[in-house]
Amino acid sequence: MGYLAYHFRVQPVQPGSEILMALIADMDFESFDTTERGFTAYIKEEEQSQVNFSNFQFDDFTFNFTIEKIATTNWNAEWEKNFEPVVVDDLLCIRAPFHEKNSVVKQEIVIMPKMSFGTGHHQTTRLMCKQLLETEVKDKRVLDMGCGTAILAILAMQRGAKEVLGIDIDEWSVENAIENCAGNNFPNIVIKKGDVGLLEEEKQFDIILANINKNILKSHLPAYSKKLPKGGKLFLSGFFGTDVEELIAVAEGSGLRFLNTRTENEWAMLVLEKV
Repeated sequence: MGYLAYHFRVQPVQPGSEILMALIADMDFESFDTTERGFTAYIKEEEQSQVNFSNFQFDDFTFNFTIEKIATTNWNAEWEKNFEPVVVDDLLCIRAPFHEKNSVVKQEIVIMPKMSFGTGHHQTTRLMCKQLLETEVKDKRVLDMGCGTAILAILAMQRGAKEVLGIDIDEWSVENAIENCAGNNFPNIVIKKGDVGLLEEEKQFDIILANINKNILKSHLPAYSKKLPKGGKLFLSGFFGTDVEELIAVAEGSGLRFLNTRTENEWAMLVLEKV
């Protein structure tokens, strides 16, 4: 299984890029990287049939795109060529093995992704990290749903979690997450390949982390709620600020209440609590 990168050029870049990203997020694109001329959107090859821009016509901006197949063998080379360490609030540094250790921050995570997304550069990952850094995690049981590179799972364990489970549907992500957990001295983090159906056999979690996309989150909310005790926390991200009210409404219908939200540029995250 491979990924396709859709490189969009948007004129003018804003608000065109923000509008376009919000629309195509419903087409199973998994991740977005902003560029000077627009943005790049990533999708699994087998999901390409869901992509259709034939009805996209806008008065305020124009766009075009090219499609690039991401070669698995080239991913690490591209990563090493382009990646710079990410520092979150001077408290956490996310870096690759070829970067020097940051002696200023209190915590660091060392990752080397393969075909998994979640390098810490994207706003949604940073938002989740910021919330985790402010949350009491000690002795909690934590789920990282759609774990990708396992950044959030590793951070939860660093913060004192008693038990952490990461789940991802992608085989590359699972393999990469296991390697990253071991590389950060947390081989006890359990990583499983599968979808939300795996939760049926799991006991409850104190904290659930899910950085995916709006449509998947909406469909998963009842399952997440079922696996949280009263007072358990659910962190959601992977969507735009314009999606917040819609997600809150669905969450409230699943026995969850809104606590707070954080935003960075056009992206957002939500903190919910089981009632």
